[in-house]
Amino acid sequence: MEHTNGHVLEAQAISKHFDGVFALDGVDLQIRPGEIHALLGENGAGKSTLIKVLTGVYAPDGGRILLDGRPIDMRTVSDAHHAGVVALYQELSIVPSITVAENILLGNDMPTRGGIVDRARLHRTAREQLERLNQQHIPVTKMAGRLTPVQQTMVAVARAIAVRARVLILDEPTASLTDHEIQDLFRVLRTLREEGVAVLYVSHRLEEVFALCDRATIMRNGQVVSTSDIEATSINEVISTMVGRSTDELYPARASATGEPVLEVEGLTGRRVQDVSLQVRAGEVLGVGGLAGSGRSELLRILAGAQRRSGGEVRVAGRTIEHRSVGAALQQGIALVPEERRSQGVVLSQSIAENIAVGNLRTVSRWGLTSASRVNSLARRSIGDLKIKCRGPQQAVGQLSGGNQQKVVLAKFLARSPDVLLLDEPTRGIDVGTKAEIYGLIRSLAARGTAVVVVSSELPELIGLADRIVLMHEGRVSGEVPADGADEEQLLRYCYGRADR
Repeated sequence: MEHTNGHVLEAQAISKHFDGVFALDGVDLQIRPGEIHALLGENGAGKSTLIKVLTGVYAPDGGRILLDGRPIDMRTVSDAHHAGVVALYQELSIVPSITVAENILLGNDMPTRGGIVDRARLHRTAREQLERLNQQHIPVTKMAGRLTPVQQTMVAVARAIAVRARVLILDEPTASLTDHEIQDLFRVLRTLREEGVAVLYVSHRLEEVFALCDRATIMRNGQVVSTSDIEATSINEVISTMVGRSTDELYPARASATGEPVLEVEGLTGRRVQDVSLQVRAGEVLGVGGLAGSGRSELLRILAGAQRRSGGEVRVAGRTIEHRSVGAALQQGIALVPEERRSQGVVLSQSIAENIAVGNLRTVSRWGLTSASRVNSLARRSIGDLKIKCRGPQQAVGQLSGGNQQKVVLAKFLARSPDVLLLDEPTRGIDVGTKAEIYGLIRSLAARGTAVVVVSSELPELIGLADRIVLMHEGRVSGEVPADGADEEQLLRYCYGRADR
């Protein structure tokens, strides 16, 4: 492929393989100065590998990288930084025990006077970088570990522009941010675009991509399948290209839930939740929606024993139960897959087998001792049933993609065959293809008679997946509708407590 003028960074026919398997197979990518360019694809499509090649983490096995039309050899991350190519990953490399100013100048020569760090110049330089991003309210003398998530992201961006980044690569930058914080970040990225900085933006949140980006490159199976202007495509077209099938095929067919009520809740009250009553039948998927702070997640935590209730009654299969702890709720047949899977659902440093076993000690023990063969047998069965993409049961969970980490969390609880499965944002941060797999898994569990409750902030997901949808507003149930034929506008009115207006 010949060079085309106007590209600040260009990848030509990049290939990379591991153990004989191609992660990248002849990938071409062109990024223009002053554009925000989305890089999209399912987990395993090759996005992360491509980023690591572009930033000197991996050396390509074939192809070349061009900067301003000239071939460049980036053997290390330091080489990439000197070339102006900087990546910020989902797990930010902020050093919490040093100040904001020190973080911003990390990797640069610290200003000194007489061999001692010149604090006044350090603080002045850091403030200048923050002012470029309209983030001058962040105190440069504050310890970085005490900042909010969005402030930490802004400090990481300030560090990138301090090293004169010409290409800024962002990997899932909004994963831990609120809607308001996301808008702050978008304002900063648009400012950088106006200054001529090129941004390569990786995200599973397609609504963000369409609100922010200029062009999108879509990868599948280690290859680029399309590059197009955002204005010339649609979210449905992007999804179909990413997964190779229509969006209509994402959600499994609904099945009529004719079983008896398994979960019955009457007058449940907590800190935020007020007088909530609902029931879920065997084989039914109940969706729960609402704005942030509506009480939807607290409802699940109370049901799962992770938070005490101050009033109300909960029955499972007709038995009134008390929730003294998560363990007690599990014994009663209620399992919760939490929203924060990385901090609450799995131990990243432990293997897949260890993570699944820790929630199923009775199953994997014999005469009071853990059986290695039973641990591995359970893990292998779970890997097969849930189609977990991994090297084997002993691979550390932290080495898996987000979607496969979520499958490990699911496996841990599904091995217990719960009567009630509670899922809090089960597909957040997961690619479209893995979402479809999890939707199918949820439906298959319901078909076995499990009562499933799904909390999601994505209304199309609730409409496509659930049988019924309960909406919450300020801690109370504001409405209930059948999912089949539900209208997003109607659901939003319930979310805002304005259904009668």
